[in-house]
Amino acid sequence: MNGPEIHLEVAPELRLFVAHERRRGRTAVTTDGASTLGHVVESLGVPLTEAGQLLVDGRPVPFSHIPAAGEAVDVQAVQRPQHVPGAPLRFLLDVHLGTLARRLRLLGVDAAYEYEDIGDPALATRSAKERRVLLSRDRGLLHRREIWAGAYVYSDRPEAQLRDVLGRFAPELAPWSRCTACNGRLAAADKDTVGARLEDGTQRSYDVFAQCTECDRVYWRGAHHARLEAIVTEAVRDFGGSPAGPQDPSGD
Repeated sequence: MNGPEIHLEVAPELRLFVAHERRRGRTAVTTDGASTLGHVVESLGVPLTEAGQLLVDGRPVPFSHIPAAGEAVDVQAVQRPQHVPGAPLRFLLDVHLGTLARRLRLLGVDAAYEYEDIGDPALATRSAKERRVLLSRDRGLLHRREIWAGAYVYSDRPEAQLRDVLGRFAPELAPWSRCTACNGRLAAADKDTVGARLEDGTQRSYDVFAQCTECDRVYWRGAHHARLEAIVTEAVRDFGGSPAGPQDPSGD
């Protein structure tokens, strides 16, 4: 670039996206005089999914603003909770976020997940077609123009990932209402109806069951229930909702 020089600073939350020399307060950035401010911000490494309000000399401007020489630019982080237009709020997770997908489903959040790496173009296309918020730790994927909406998942730990997504988007929680395997809806199931799908020990030990309306997987309060219940209880306590959703077995 060989044009107007601006003085840009990114919010602390966004500094992991930019080069080390730009992480210490306001730095000089030379633009080409024609590119939008959104393009300039993105060229520095910040996905626009993570950029909130842009301030020029203290006043908000759109991403389409063309920077002029000497302007002081502040790139703020996305305001939380983040409003996503349209309803209902739905997510799409890439192949590396399987545990997060299952935990979102446990809480009743619509979370589609690709079990195989279908490639960035296909993920972005599905996000747009189904109007899903694409969640990823792949910064390059979030730069793709065709995605409908997206968000960077900042942690590599599932516990922190879940809190990050719930705090950022504030989805409505309905624990125990979705299949953690396929994202389908759960419905109460009669023991006699699902008995053929159960081992003898399960039939003798449990009486309350739920079944996925899409993949037919059967759920009950098995050995993992206490661990899953702890995840639900913490999420409901901190982010709202009812700990006893429409269906309450965990599944083994």
